[in-house]
Amino acid sequence: MCGIQRSLARDIPGAARTKPDGEVMVSGWVHRIRDMGGISFVVIRDRSGMVQLVLPEAVKAPPAEGPALAAGGVSSAGITLESVVCARGRPALNEKAPGGAEIQVSALEVISRARSDLPYQVNGDAAKMGLETILDNRLLSLRNPRIRAIFNVQATVIEAFSAWLRSRDFTEIKTSKLVWGGTEGGTELFEVDYFDRKVCLAQSPQFYKEAMVASGMERVFEVAPAYRAEKHDTPRHLNEYVSLDIEMGFIESEMDLIELERGLLAHIFEETARKNAADLALWKAAAPDPDCTAKAPVVGYEEAVKLASKISAEAGGARIFDINPEAERILCEWSAKEYGSELVFVNEFPRRYRPFYAYPSDANRTMSFDALFRGLEITTGGRRQHDYDAFVETLPRFGLKLENMQNYAALLRYGCPPHGGFAIGCERLTARILGLASVKEASLFPRDRKRVTP
Repeated sequence: MCGIQRSLARDIPGAARTKPDGEVMVSGWVHRIRDMGGISFVVIRDRSGMVQLVLPEAVKAPPAEGPALAAGGVSSAGITLESVVCARGRPALNEKAPGGAEIQVSALEVISRARSDLPYQVNGDAAKMGLETILDNRLLSLRNPRIRAIFNVQATVIEAFSAWLRSRDFTEIKTSKLVWGGTEGGTELFEVDYFDRKVCLAQSPQFYKEAMVASGMERVFEVAPAYRAEKHDTPRHLNEYVSLDIEMGFIESEMDLIELERGLLAHIFEETARKNAADLALWKAAAPDPDCTAKAPVVGYEEAVKLASKISAEAGGARIFDINPEAERILCEWSAKEYGSELVFVNEFPRRYRPFYAYPSDANRTMSFDALFRGLEITTGGRRQHDYDAFVETLPRFGLKLENMQNYAALLRYGCPPHGGFAIGCERLTARILGLASVKEASLFPRDRKRVTP
């Protein structure tokens, strides 16, 4: 369709192709039908919005089966919700109609008639439908304008992420998702039959990102799926998700990365507010202020734990001993109150909580960080180990053997600059922008322990 938000001096939120006789043609899905006896109102939608069709009393209504085009008067008889139609008629202003205008229909073509036994109410209030119902009927629930708005926002997030990095001389790469083992040496991997052996689905493109930094490309990013075989079932987790990955060479500490992410997120929020005002409004959401985002505070791990525990105790809650989900919520609320930023960075994580490749700042701490946004961790990152000898010395502390890490060793053995990176969970970021209850709502076709269809 030509776009429901343009036509006839832009008064019609509906379609379209303007005919020589002043009529317009619009096409879309039947969203709602109101039969008022001698006249019917049919609201159709496309990707840009909705428009109301006014169907006068029919001379000959389109039958349930047979000729699809009715002329000289049409009605809603035989039309079903979600049918794809094309209408021709004259536009007219009507303050009560969607968009303030409607079309007085002279002819209507039913392009594809939907069956009447819809298992999901596409025109219903998505906020009143359970998540399982929405996901069990995903092929239809994605037609709901409010649900589809989630993915309009997500498209802007990905577009803004990529554009901002390209403007700063980052190169986009695409890496293999079939790998020999886990980057972090973990066991939470999906095994895949690969000819006469087993390989795994990649948890992260980190090794390949580091390889490209060491190749001389220096600044790289990737937007791609990642896989975690974690047996969880929470509103925070997916087993397949989209990872927004960055790696950068010649950094001094994690603060270089934090500064980069501040600017990156500020740009994403600015673009979301500019491009997706209508989508945000459907969720009664607002993108964070870019200026406040660019000034998000940085709190050391130990200080963050003490702060979260103190605030929790003052509110009558339990003591906090780690950056757990409750601490994430508390720290974001504290940051919003004290700094006007719903984003906060926690750095200097203890070595015991970080992988072997995390670069140490001293005997106990690492140059690593998490980004917390609106009560949820959306990023983990930090400076990586680039010194071969230090890498070899570190492996036994993590129960790893050099003979099992030859590719990683080769990366460092032949000259690698100080470098680091981070990854943003695309679905988590989208969910937090819109205030969604579950990250699964921000995945087109979520994959968890029980869901592998559609």
